[in-house]
Amino acid sequence: MIIVQKFGGSSVANVKKIKNVARRIVSTKRKGYDVVVVVSAPGDTTDDLIELAGKISKIPSRREMDMLLSTGEQMSVALLAMAIHELGEDAVSMTGYQVGIITDDVHGSAKIEDIHSGRMLEELKKGKVVIVAGFQGKTPNHEITTLGRGGSDLTAVALASVLKAKVCEIYTDVDGVYTTDPRICKDARKLDEISYEEMMEMAALGAKVMQSRSVEVGKKYDIPILVRNSMNHTQGTLITKENKKMEKVLVSGVTINEDEAKVTLLKVPDKPGIAAKVFQKIAEKNINVDMIIQNKSTTNYNDISFTVMRSDLKRSLPVVREAANLVKARGIQVDDKIAKVSIVGVGMKSHSGVAAKMFSALAEKGINIDMISTSEIKISCVVDGRRGKDAVKVLHKKFELGKKSK
Repeated sequence: MIIVQKFGGSSVANVKKIKNVARRIVSTKRKGYDVVVVVSAPGDTTDDLIELAGKISKIPSRREMDMLLSTGEQMSVALLAMAIHELGEDAVSMTGYQVGIITDDVHGSAKIEDIHSGRMLEELKKGKVVIVAGFQGKTPNHEITTLGRGGSDLTAVALASVLKAKVCEIYTDVDGVYTTDPRICKDARKLDEISYEEMMEMAALGAKVMQSRSVEVGKKYDIPILVRNSMNHTQGTLITKENKKMEKVLVSGVTINEDEAKVTLLKVPDKPGIAAKVFQKIAEKNINVDMIIQNKSTTNYNDISFTVMRSDLKRSLPVVREAANLVKARGIQVDDKIAKVSIVGVGMKSHSGVAAKMFSALAEKGINIDMISTSEIKISCVVDGRRGKDAVKVLHKKFELGKKSK
């Protein structure tokens, strides 16, 4: 029986932590499981590499960034294999390229198209622990690609699906998934279970425990995902199918994303097809747009506002200016000091009045809402970045998500 374990950068940040991870893996192996391990780059290595590239080029080539960033995980897998050897077990380290992870050619946020599992299975049959560099793959033309931030989660869940693993364990530096960021709300509560749908929304909306795309793959192939702390043996949080117990909970969590920026095209002519032209230009550059709102500013004009990741802002602006000229917009405004605060819960599907409760809670604290976006199980509001954490605290308290007093 195969278990896939993924260890994040904080879990392999130094020699002591790498040895700790090696002991956990060997313990699992000696219980009779075949073990495939996915590892992130050590500590802040990826951020350090991005900073280094920024000192060389203001807008570096995305291909060359993939070549650079993929090296961080190679450090981790080799060192971890050595640590397992020292404990008397056999292990082999492999890059995403070597293990046969095939992706499309979108550098920086590639999508997995196929995985050739043959070599992994051969190594497992030999009794080895297979250690795979997360976050990376290769195109059919043998170009190295990366899967976007948090891409090691996606690597792990995707491998678990093709290997038909019993479970995919995601080891991190927290005990599981919380009702909100414990650094913002000290009474944040660890969830024992959460549905795939809720976790996808929370991850997409700013919760940094899991990458949204990885949970989507877990749901598609029905892979149980267990989020655990690599430094202790607490049970963690199981990400699984929605059940009746979950549906009774109105809101499961509050998230905040402070990594987005808002762009507004001012006084765009009010004609059919204008928005399509704007967003087609942006899509051609593979820039992901999140929230969109259109306001009628005068009889014949609209303002179109949308949000993008702040890391994409520099790359977006030349495209936005081109689109603005194309549709004869009167100007562009940029606000990179916003926060998107969201509430998430499958219970919202069967309860009315949730939005009103959220909006009134923010209004009571004088927090103005700039943009609103909803789905069946989430409501998101863009607010002034300086009030983002205040909004989280207000909503966490309003929906009674904190630890219950004994």
